[in-house]
Amino acid sequence: MIMAVLFLLAASSIMLSGVAAPLVTDVRTVGDFAASRQSFALAEGGVEDVAYRIKEGLSVSDIENFTEGSVTAEVTNTTVLGEREVAAVGEERNAVRRTKVVLVEGEGGSFNYGLQAGEGGINLKNTSSIRGNVFSNGPVTGENSNIVSGDIISAGSTGRIDGVHATGTAYAHTIDDSDIDGDAYYMVIDDTDVDGTEHPNSPDIGTSTLSITDAQIEEWKDAAFAGGTYEGECPYKITSSATIGPIKVPCDLQIEGTASVTLAGNVWIEGDLQVQNSATVNVSGALSGKTVAVVADKPSDPASKGRITLSNTTTFNGSGEGSYILFVSQNTSAEGGGGTAAIEVQNSAQGDVLVYAPHGKIVLKNSVKLKEVSGYLIEAENSAEVTYETGLANLLFTSGPSGGWNLTDWEEI
Repeated sequence: MIMAVLFLLAASSIMLSGVAAPLVTDVRTVGDFAASRQSFALAEGGVEDVAYRIKEGLSVSDIENFTEGSVTAEVTNTTVLGEREVAAVGEERNAVRRTKVVLVEGEGGSFNYGLQAGEGGINLKNTSSIRGNVFSNGPVTGENSNIVSGDIISAGSTGRIDGVHATGTAYAHTIDDSDIDGDAYYMVIDDTDVDGTEHPNSPDIGTSTLSITDAQIEEWKDAAFAGGTYEGECPYKITSSATIGPIKVPCDLQIEGTASVTLAGNVWIEGDLQVQNSATVNVSGALSGKTVAVVADKPSDPASKGRITLSNTTTFNGSGEGSYILFVSQNTSAEGGGGTAAIEVQNSAQGDVLVYAPHGKIVLKNSVKLKEVSGYLIEAENSAEVTYETGLANLLFTSGPSGGWNLTDWEEI
């Protein structure tokens, strides 16, 4: 009987070992699979985070590390043959997963700042407010109760921030008489309250070109001209409902009264543009998700013509997500030292509108609300408000390629 019991125990042990081994293997496999999925999830999240920051023009390091519990991921971004490669390695309990995104920069317009100015700089006064980052190749000055809800960069060795309140970080060669809620990077500072960390002897930020080239503006003008030329009475006055574009207007254009104008394509005005007195301008529904360019430019007289005035409760509407009206003035008065305003927006003008004057002065005043402003020189006063939207880093226009960084590849490697 003892022998029988021993044989029975031996047989049972063998049977249990045969059953347990697969179970242990299955448990280990399930654990490895869960760890692998966690590694992949954090790697994917890491590349998405870094790619988003690149596309939106936000601060990002060459190497970013992410941790979620016991899972880690290292994300690197490098430039290879003009492309940005963002690669991530995720690891959990030796389970490693890798993924990669490739970004290519577009040739069209992209806007990465709420305000961006050339050498003329930016002047904020009388409760003007900017909700977004500010970049200027010239000084950024302010007075009274202005506020920038974001970072401020005044680039170059002559960069200067003076009399401005910023909720984010400030970068300039000289910071004076300002209130900085975040950190401050500078060579010289005086009479400034910094709530974050001060970084004296910081190198100057390099200057940058504006977002849209003159060549791109010429393409938009050509696209407008290809749609035909206005041949009626000048100046061209619109006081009721009308659809225009693509079209070239060889004189001044005035949109006023209760006019409701629909833009079906780009418009080139070889003169001045006025939109006023409760007029409404809309992007055509057929152009959903796209931005229409309205260019005021008289090449024979760029110092005094090509001016744009938007005033008196005018409203501007895009069509679908990411659709805006971009007003471009090629007036050159400010760049040549003159005082003529290339673009003036005032008296409650608002909506899906962007204004751009690469060689001229932009004046914002009296409760206007815009999405983005770029120009050689910018002045904002009397409750003018600019609220930046993230989609502006990748605009699609009715002609020409998109701007910003375009995603061309996303795969596991």
